[in-house]
Amino acid sequence: MPGIDECLLEAMSLPGARGAWLVDWTSGLALGAAGESPVGDHETTAAEAAELARAAAEYDSFAGTVPPPRPTVAPTAGVPAQGGAPGAVPPLPTRPPMARPSGPSTEIALRPGTEVALRERALPKGPPVEDLIVTTRGGYHVLRFVETSFDSSVFLHLWLDRDTGNLALARMRLRDLAEKLVLG
Repeated sequence: MPGIDECLLEAMSLPGARGAWLVDWTSGLALGAAGESPVGDHETTAAEAAELARAAAEYDSFAGTVPPPRPTVAPTAGVPAQGGAPGAVPPLPTRPPMARPSGPSTEIALRPGTEVALRERALPKGPPVEDLIVTTRGGYHVLRFVETSFDSSVFLHLWLDRDTGNLALARMRLRDLAEKLVLG
């Protein structure tokens, strides 16, 4: 089980790795750093990455909320198509794709009990977000949230060179490092 320094050194062994950090996103402090910094200062990089991580972890749109139910469309069987018999296939619309059809609206309804079932469904344990990937012209920034036994707000940040880095490999290795990391 690697500690912070060993974890960051292992992250730096990935192809194209330019810098690696372990950051507390609530304070913005780097708990450890290795390699270069895109702005020349590890603390500034950690603070800026923490702002991004905090936004993703705290906003409901990104923080692993239960997805809304898929609505079911009430059937319109027996309603004749324009100029056709009941159940006939209506002609293709001639409106632009983004135009809304005029006339009676289609009723959308949730299946009975869906709302209750969604409220009772528990989210999986762990950090609110797994990864964040930021693509720049010169590289990739991969932020991997770390699950700990205490209520942590820590993530691994890896900066990869765009030409020599392997984004898929980096994501898999950061996941493994985050699982093995020992804090405390």
